[in-house]
Amino acid sequence: MVIFFIVLFGLSALILGHEAGHFFAARWFKLKIEEFGIGFPPRIFARKKGETEYSVNWLPFGGFVRIAGENDGMKNEEEPIANEDRSRYFSTQPAWKRAVIMFAGVFVNFILGWLLLSAVFLSGTPKILLVADVEPNSPAASVGLKRGDVIKDYQQAEQFISFVNENRGKEISFAIIRDGKEIFMVTTPRGTVSDGKGALGVFLEEGGSERSGFFASLAKGFSAALSMIVLTIQSFYELIRNFVSSGTLLEGVVGPVGIFSVAASASKFGLVYLFQILGIISVNLAVLNLIPFPALDGGRLFLLLIEKIKGTPVPRRTEMIANGIGFALLILLMIVVTVRDVVRW
Repeated sequence: MVIFFIVLFGLSALILGHEAGHFFAARWFKLKIEEFGIGFPPRIFARKKGETEYSVNWLPFGGFVRIAGENDGMKNEEEPIANEDRSRYFSTQPAWKRAVIMFAGVFVNFILGWLLLSAVFLSGTPKILLVADVEPNSPAASVGLKRGDVIKDYQQAEQFISFVNENRGKEISFAIIRDGKEIFMVTTPRGTVSDGKGALGVFLEEGGSERSGFFASLAKGFSAALSMIVLTIQSFYELIRNFVSSGTLLEGVVGPVGIFSVAASASKFGLVYLFQILGIISVNLAVLNLIPFPALDGGRLFLLLIEKIKGTPVPRRTEMIANGIGFALLILLMIVVTVRDVVRW
């Protein structure tokens, strides 16, 4: 239960940080902010400070910010708006200001990801032993060992290899951690092995790292964040290519349930691994939000680019329809992926 709340708080903080980026950018430009909410309605309570209402809501996953004129344009063409309010509406701002406000959430997610990954290098990570690959038609494959499984109670590959070699031809048992669950494996290593093959048929990789200094950690964290950006872009390309060519989602794609399960699994090896997962997720959120797809920040930035090219804003009705369709498709994708996650986990 404690892990549940830690993971929930961490994931919510990433989303809330994204919205806070929009909030502070809008405040910087002195726009009128109607509400900043922690969580999603129904509302628990709210307090008004100045012209902004700050609310706490029952659904704890993230938060939201409502900037005047952001979603309703100029409300209605027939409804008059005072000049002092009109000048502080999101829709009346120059394109570059609106772009900065939209990009601010992405920027905060990148900064959070960078800092979280830097914290991992600063504190170091505990040693773990991972399954890097499994040889087909091997004893390991016969009991269902998979890439990414963590072998429990072993930190060095040499220790586990010695254990297996000492029991060639005999039944052995050991535990692994997969998706946050402990699973016991029972198999019999090969009595004799040929060149290049192990008794169990599994390739191992040692995880964990030593502590780094403060500035070295910042540099390593920044480099890791940049590498994660490249990997996220490549993965998204493969996702689209696979969906177009075969009409199916990649096996590694997960939704909220899957993300929660992975984060909870990581936390079992120490909070530092949870920070690492949250850092990776934060960078992923930054990249994915920049995709020029309706309802995402990238889609809104793309509409701003069209506005600058054609010299006039995209009609409000067109923008609303595009965002509505985009949002519906995103919800549909989330439902499909979540159903698969529930079945899997």
